[in-house]
Amino acid sequence: MMLISNPVTSSELAFPILECFHIAGFIVAIGATAIVDFQILGFGLSEPRPSQLAKGLRFWMLGGLIVAILSGMALYSSDPDMYYTNSSFLIKMACLIAALVFNYTIHRKVVRQDAVSGGAKVAACVSLTLWASIVFGGIFIAFIPGGF
Repeated sequence: MMLISNPVTSSELAFPILECFHIAGFIVAIGATAIVDFQILGFGLSEPRPSQLAKGLRFWMLGGLIVAILSGMALYSSDPDMYYTNSSFLIKMACLIAALVFNYTIHRKVVRQDAVSGGAKVAACVSLTLWASIVFGGIFIAFIPGGF
């Protein structure tokens, strides 16, 4: 049997560098979404409309998300047994799936309508909560060491 070395665990710098890319990717992705959500909530920019702002930021959001997901997969490969038994990681993944589904369905529809109604504000709050949950889930992975 041929053993293949994982580059993430073979170097002392690989994991911290990947983690920096992971965090930077989420900062860009969540930041782009948060700018639109804060505008819907009435904080920050008054112009352009939410749909125009989202359109201008969509590549930043998608690019950040791609960097975060790819670097996250590489980080996961460093110790899969630790991650899949970590309840904080599992909550983070559930929130990520929920945030992606919400962002590309309900949130997108609300943003395209340029509405600043009560429903749009609720959608913006749900979006911010889901993305913040992912961040906090990631932070707590280090503090919840054991399995179930």
